[in-house]
Amino acid sequence: SAAGVLVCLLEYPRSKRQKGSTMERCGQKYLTAVVKLFGPLTRNYYIRAVLHAALAVPAGFLLSTILGTVCLGIASGIYLLAAVRGEEWRPIEQKPRERPQVGGTIKQPPSNPPPRPPPDARRKQPEVGG
Repeated sequence: SAAGVLVCLLEYPRSKRQKGSTMERCGQKYLTAVVKLFGPLTRNYYIRAVLHAALAVPAGFLLSTILGTVCLGIASGIYLLAAVRGEEWRPIEQKPRERPQVGGTIKQPPSNPPPRPPPDARRKQPEVGG
């Protein structure tokens, strides 16, 4: 039970992606502060892999917790693979949004008029029937 709470607290805050943007989960900023508080102990994926593997061992002795053991074992393997590739958990920091300046967004106005259809195509076509 305590192990499940520990895993949930550790896994809920998403890590910042290396490329692109990451959506923060609801209420994640509070748990991010807790995860950041423990520093390399929670950021390092090698440590997370060992922690998940260690939590999986006692659960493997009961038939009713075999599914949890398998899930923790898979998570441990994924964390180990990510650690070997050089990844680590990084918090999502909110950047202050910059307001675009009205004058700065308008580049060079067009110098040519927009293309128009030929004059005969602009005339109204007669309706068929009626």
